[in-house]
Amino acid sequence: MLQVISDPRRRMSLSSTWYLILGLVTLCLGVWGEVGNFSSCPQFFYKGHPPKGLGGEGCPQICQRYHNKYHFASLYHREHRTPLYSAYVLSAGGRKRPKNTWKYEPQLANSKAEPEMQPFPAGPVDQNVVESQAVLRDYFNSSYTKGHLSPNQHFREEQDKKATFTLTNIVPQKAGSNSGPWATLESTVRKLLSDYCTGQAYIVTGVMPYVSGRWINNRVAVPEYLWSAYCCPSFNTSLPAQLSDFFPTYAAIGRNDPLSGQDIVPVNTHAKRSVWGYDVRRMPLRTMEMYLQQRMGRPVSVFHSECSQENGGMQ
Repeated sequence: MLQVISDPRRRMSLSSTWYLILGLVTLCLGVWGEVGNFSSCPQFFYKGHPPKGLGGEGCPQICQRYHNKYHFASLYHREHRTPLYSAYVLSAGGRKRPKNTWKYEPQLANSKAEPEMQPFPAGPVDQNVVESQAVLRDYFNSSYTKGHLSPNQHFREEQDKKATFTLTNIVPQKAGSNSGPWATLESTVRKLLSDYCTGQAYIVTGVMPYVSGRWINNRVAVPEYLWSAYCCPSFNTSLPAQLSDFFPTYAAIGRNDPLSGQDIVPVNTHAKRSVWGYDVRRMPLRTMEMYLQQRMGRPVSVFHSECSQENGGMQ
């Protein structure tokens, strides 16, 4: 909801900040209202702090709202028409993938629109929506699937699962990755954290763009890699020795292009043809942040204080 500011000095300060943002040379455009900042949903970030070094001042921060509840958060890139990342708290379990209805974010098209995601209409989509974000027809007859950054299998409640089916949580992902090594990573992380994390597990999953952009129909940017990292500050310290390096945090980068170089993620030459070139490399958080910094051109910090272990862990 929009907040009414009664102090004229504060209004002037906010106005000056807004004009400064408009004047920045940035690829992202800001939106006011429910979409605009993460102040309504800090619970999806470790210690309430979003990642640093990703996006820009004007990138819309979306508290993903469905049925009057926040389910996860996404940082959206309006020109790319994809999220840069989605952040959430793991609550795996419950039912399998629900019957889904794909949704969009009204406030990306109009800041005064309804404050939660809406299903796409059966007929034509409003042109303001088409211009402001990806729509279903962008993916028709493309060689890409709709890849979730916040996956439905990492949620227990059905409404949480259904909320992940919004195109503001989706990036173009090759099927070999989406249903192959990346799906395996999602399942592995879900089981690992469910078995050994004794408190909340925070996950952030995002994209690494090509150095020279690639697009679907000059509208939707295709990522070269996907990345994901988790933060489990409270965990069972009696976990097996071979898992000790995976707590309190760990990360991974996955290939979305079988022809990409192998400096970040090597290719398993013995992989099945259907998944060849879509490998996922697991690595320490700082190693992943180093690769992100090299690609983004600025320091990146995914978790506040690198996700510190709390209370010495749990027995």
